[in-house]
Amino acid sequence: MPGTVTEPMEPKQKDRERPMLDGLHRAAVFCDQKIGWNRIGVVLSVAIIAIAATVLYRILRTINASEVVDAIVTTDWRDIALAAAFVAGGYFTLTFYDLFALRTIGRREVPYWGAALAGFTSYSVGHNVGASVLTGGAVRYRVYSAWGLTAIEVAKICFLAGLTFWLGNATVLGLGIAYAPLAASAIDQLPAWLNRGGALLILIVLAVYVTWVWQRPRIVGREGWSVTLPDGPLTLLQIGIGIVDLCFCALAMYMLVPEEPNIGFVTLAVIFVSATLLGFASHAPGGLGVFDAAMLVALWQFDKEDLLAGLLLFRLLYYIVPFAISLLILGGRELLLALRGTPPPPIPQLPSLAPTDVASPDPPAREEKSGAR
Repeated sequence: MPGTVTEPMEPKQKDRERPMLDGLHRAAVFCDQKIGWNRIGVVLSVAIIAIAATVLYRILRTINASEVVDAIVTTDWRDIALAAAFVAGGYFTLTFYDLFALRTIGRREVPYWGAALAGFTSYSVGHNVGASVLTGGAVRYRVYSAWGLTAIEVAKICFLAGLTFWLGNATVLGLGIAYAPLAASAIDQLPAWLNRGGALLILIVLAVYVTWVWQRPRIVGREGWSVTLPDGPLTLLQIGIGIVDLCFCALAMYMLVPEEPNIGFVTLAVIFVSATLLGFASHAPGGLGVFDAAMLVALWQFDKEDLLAGLLLFRLLYYIVPFAISLLILGGRELLLALRGTPPPPIPQLPSLAPTDVASPDPPAREEKSGAR
């Protein structure tokens, strides 16, 4: 119409994002159908375990067992007590992984103590038994079924808790390596400038992800289940929970390593988180052998017997003691349920926790105004 100003049409944000999302989707489908995530995981796990076993054998064959025992016995009890307190703080923070996930999927009727029970027992069992996605998911389902949660909802909780874990790890590694790149060099044997560049890339990707979820609700889903990702402010809360958890664990390890030489907390935290991720990637129970080999190699400046004593004490405090407590709690709960005559819920197969489809809900269409102006 004459006198009507036609505004240029701008490409929708969704149209600009779609090629990148489609490319990621195709790559994920190719790996899933042509190669198989299971094959990739098995090859990676075997390679990590084989390398770690070789390194650990070469280190431990020169270890004096009596000196290790002496180092354990002579460790200051105050350091052990502080390490135990930090481990307790770490497991306390882990309970908020589940509480955050429950609130995100809208199951607010589950109280904090229920989230704490499921979170503490699932992680302590998963850490020690291995295959934490399956074992932890089974424990969570057994606990949350009392509130009527389905297997799909438990899968969503596992996914969101895992997302919190990875966001926290990425942030700690990104900030830590950017500050102390030589700490990562002790693990990956790469030059400091390359590690710092990788750390900056990690932080950029995190910033892009936070910006992405801040703009509008984002949904991921596959084969019958979908979950809305936390928005920008809640993602920052996720990252904060993960950082606090890792700091508690790194502080526990820091209290148990030898006092001399003093390497600084940030350096130890980077080495600790990197070794933990290697152990996680190996799928060995508690990262057994892999975590220890990485720590012994990276902390080469310490006396091996004293360092091994600290690693054994850390395993006792972080793995064995919580595992024993979890078995007592779960056993007592099952006994109580049996006395009440409560039948156990069926445990269906959990759906895949690696969604390959990403979607954004379309904004509501604008109503076109009709009529002559």
